[in-house]
Amino acid sequence: MSDSQLYATLTEKAAIEEGERLAPKFDAAGLVTAVTVDADKGDVLMVAHMDAQALALTIETGEAHYFSRSRGRLWKKGEESGHIQRVVELSVDCDQDAVVLRVRMEGPGAACHTGHRSCFFRSIPLGARPSPELKLTVNDAGKVFDPNTVYGKTGGKPRF
Repeated sequence: MSDSQLYATLTEKAAIEEGERLAPKFDAAGLVTAVTVDADKGDVLMVAHMDAQALALTIETGEAHYFSRSRGRLWKKGEESGHIQRVVELSVDCDQDAVVLRVRMEGPGAACHTGHRSCFFRSIPLGARPSPELKLTVNDAGKVFDPNTVYGKTGGKPRF
């Protein structure tokens, strides 16, 4: 079955926004935004993208799959690190151009390739004047794994 046959093709606004058929609205690059949150705590863990195949594999396997724009290919979260995301719930927004994955992490519980539990481990100070000197604040307890040990000496980036 081709990617174009995986999902319904809906054109009526009401059917897309309130209907019962999955008809993802992929962007010009063939992607939808995927927001991944911790199923128990509700924390945002990461934001990524899915193509038709990544979405299909996520639905079929219950494990998070994404499309890496930087590598130009499909990837299963944890395929190298062992930090698998088990999907507890998969939701689509009203116009079907974004999905939310509620997941439980396996391994040390880190979603970010930097070693932090969440990719959103820094906060921007509100009320400050934006400038090149504006400093971010780390808002977590630190890294839960060493990316150099998991991915090798690649500067913290997975070797795909």
